Amino acid sequence: METIEKALEFEKRKLSFKTTSDRILASREAKELILDLNEIYKKKKDAKIMDIMKRLTKIKQKIEKRLKGRPLTAA
Repeated sequence: METIEKALEFEKRKLSFKTTSDRILASREAKELILDLNEIYKKKKDAKIMDIMKRLTKIKQKIEKRLKGRPLTAA
């Protein structure tokens, strides 16, 4: 249950990661939470846990998209 609480707290946290290192840490934390939740989900098969994992995955994808940046376009 502690993992679920951590995941909900991470989700509610303001997502304005100012530096690249902040984004990297946030991405790693999200990945760790998702994997932990997945282990719980395998045992309980609770749809609420799956919903939390999906929301965290979306947040993680946004962070990673921001880390990779935009491709340079020819001017």
